[in-house]
Amino acid sequence: MIYSRRKTSQIQVGKVGIGSNFPISVQSMTTTKTRDVEGTLAQIYEIASNGADIVRVTCNEVEAAEGLVEITQRSPVPIIADIHFQYKLALAAIEAGVDGLRLNPGNIRKESQIKEVAKAALSANIPIRIGVNGGSLDKDLLEKYGDATPEALVESAMTELKYLEDVDFFNIKISVKHSNVPLMIQSYRLLAEKVEYPLHLGVTEAGPLPGGLIKSTAGISTLLNEGIGDTIRYSLTADPIEEAKSGRQLLEYLGLRERNSLDLIACPSCGRAEVDVIKVAEEAQEALNKEDIPLQVAVMGCVVNGPGEARSADLGIAAGKNKGHLFIRGEVVRVVNEKDMVTSLLDEARLIVEEGIESRLAAADDNAAELAQKDVEDLLNSQGDINSFTDRKKSVVEITSKQDND
Repeated sequence: MIYSRRKTSQIQVGKVGIGSNFPISVQSMTTTKTRDVEGTLAQIYEIASNGADIVRVTCNEVEAAEGLVEITQRSPVPIIADIHFQYKLALAAIEAGVDGLRLNPGNIRKESQIKEVAKAALSANIPIRIGVNGGSLDKDLLEKYGDATPEALVESAMTELKYLEDVDFFNIKISVKHSNVPLMIQSYRLLAEKVEYPLHLGVTEAGPLPGGLIKSTAGISTLLNEGIGDTIRYSLTADPIEEAKSGRQLLEYLGLRERNSLDLIACPSCGRAEVDVIKVAEEAQEALNKEDIPLQVAVMGCVVNGPGEARSADLGIAAGKNKGHLFIRGEVVRVVNEKDMVTSLLDEARLIVEEGIESRLAAADDNAAELAQKDVEDLLNSQGDINSFTDRKKSVVEITSKQDND
């Protein structure tokens, strides 16, 4: 599939550009009380260090708006104020220095109030996200459509959009989130046909792990692969660090952001494996994650096919009997003892980060290929060549074509 991203207008959330000319950004939201400045900042720093480009905080009281004055000045990433019900808190958040607002059309419905906020945001040169949510849709739209349908969500967004555009406010991004994945996908597809503004993707109220992760990935990745979406959030009932990590990893796995975290791939294991592949993979992931190794690393259970199957990985280990073949881009560079597999993997990963792939390939042991080939031959002799399909297929044909004696 050829990726073709939907063309949009461009906006700035602080230092982060959003729209089709910019990389897709990752967002998360704090769970602290915003009036707790130090606690909120500590969580913002942690979320940012785990992959978030933008962090949203609630502004639900005057004390929260007061806290934003200091939070916005000390945050390492742009801050979005999340506003519900009280439009004056949006005005206060703008005064506090936030980099953007999220307004929910479902609970701030007065046209005059929305336009007043838009005028203030225009003066401050900050964007507004029209944040439609299937769980808090305007009651009039619920009555009209009978439920939070895609058409209802999009109509809510379009009504709010008109209010903003009426006062010449165009610094906008939009979301139409739903907790039902198919309806979320349909809503964004419908909205993408009607507007050229950047879209913020998410499955609202996705829930705890692992279900919330699966639902969010299903909805967000489907749309991203269709070229729809400019910024994303995993709305999980979990530590917001998990939201940031998941969002960043999704973009890296889809090839939409440069890898800056570990991508560990591993075979599912089978009866041919001479080691506990699951255990080795878990130990390797834990060791590599601790050091934020930004590589694709493979843990394979078979020295016969492992290096070839994972040849695209930056680094990998393939397990044989009491040994492991350490390989880089499919080329075996070292044969190590089974007990040293994870340690050797970690050591080589550090060196690749420091020296680069080509340098480490040049540093391969002289006899690595020879030792690896001997291990492969030994395994084939004991277990049979799993790649010798021709003779087996011939035998199958002969068996099925034989005529019955009676």
